[in-house]
Amino acid sequence: MSQYNDVDYTTDIDWLEEAIAKKYFKYYEFENFSNIQEIGTGGFGKVFRASWKSSGQYLALKTFFNFDDATIKAISRELKLQLKVDFHNNIIRFFGITKYEPENKNNLLNLNRYSLVMEYADNGTLRKYLGKNFDNITWKDKLNMAYQLASAVSCLHNEGIVHRDLHSNNILVLKNKIKLADFGLSKSIEETSNVQSSKLFGVIPYIDPKRLMNQKYKLNELSDVYSVGVLLWEISSGKQPFCSEGEAYDIGLAFEISQGSREEPIPDTPEAYVTLYTECWDKEPIFRPTMNEVVDQLGAIMYSISEINEYNTVSGRQKNDSITGEIENCVASDDLIACKKMECSNKQDIQDEQDEQDDKSDEELINNSNSSFIKPLISVIADEMANLIFNEEKKLEVSTICRYCEVYNVKSEEVYE
Repeated sequence: MSQYNDVDYTTDIDWLEEAIAKKYFKYYEFENFSNIQEIGTGGFGKVFRASWKSSGQYLALKTFFNFDDATIKAISRELKLQLKVDFHNNIIRFFGITKYEPENKNNLLNLNRYSLVMEYADNGTLRKYLGKNFDNITWKDKLNMAYQLASAVSCLHNEGIVHRDLHSNNILVLKNKIKLADFGLSKSIEETSNVQSSKLFGVIPYIDPKRLMNQKYKLNELSDVYSVGVLLWEISSGKQPFCSEGEAYDIGLAFEISQGSREEPIPDTPEAYVTLYTECWDKEPIFRPTMNEVVDQLGAIMYSISEINEYNTVSGRQKNDSITGEIENCVASDDLIACKKMECSNKQDIQDEQDEQDDKSDEELINNSNSSFIKPLISVIADEMANLIFNEEKKLEVSTICRYCEVYNVKSEEVYE
């Protein structure tokens, strides 16, 4: 990794051109790109999708509106940071650089110098992905996305990198996998002194309240943690925070957030998940967890939910096996039913003679009833028993089944069949 820092340069453009000359990263001949289509626009420039040669592989070209000293500095910064964290699966890959020099000013990419060649995220931004697919995203999927996001930001922090500009429009999704992007160019938000800047209005809910209250406050690792907390809520809801149709973010929202306003938890969100993102977006940075702690807690939540699901599946299967075994025992012999009848008979010994006679009359009535009445009754009883057996929410005892058989004088073999 040191080779990238050992380049002899006096300016950022010198570093860039020297790195290209010494092949410290791949240089792509622009003429080998085809089918170029614009897929996004940011503060620095546009992003295009392009096919590389005839392979059918798509790559992303990150271009820049103005190739001035500030832009060159941003490019060199992004390249240096990309090279430090390129190993992480949830960070967008940097492949190399290309140079486009048009013959006229009305060129396709609206630039005349270098573009970054990046991994292409086929599912677009996290915001678009959630909007399009949210109804089909399970809680397992949501927790996986949250974990991947936290892991990527944790990787940055472990390498001494602060993102400073985390929001759902610069987090990408590639084949349902989170890809963190734009952490090299994000320092621009730190250099924006006015909170009313149009660049900041679109991301107000994700900005550390300390920065909203104090424009001189320096964004840091715990500022990223705050942004991650908001993103965890967004993953759980599928919606932009504080988003009302037809209304844009404004200075009023910034004030409300600085005073403690936060989004409400979404129903059926795991309690531990709510607790975690609530801690992340705490107004006071000192009370926020570190990104490593966020990763650990998300891992624990994923494990606990997995254990619960596995327990429910196994216990449900064991419950059904147990019930089935007991029913079969009941069917194999009518001894249990006979026993129950004997218990009832003993209890009735304390009743007077008239009651006993009434009971016998009732029993004779049932025994002598027309079979066209008994058979439908058996069907009803069997259906109700089946509902009880296969409903995991209800506890079924064999004695309940036997009481049904006893009351209606139905043999267990008939019910089982």
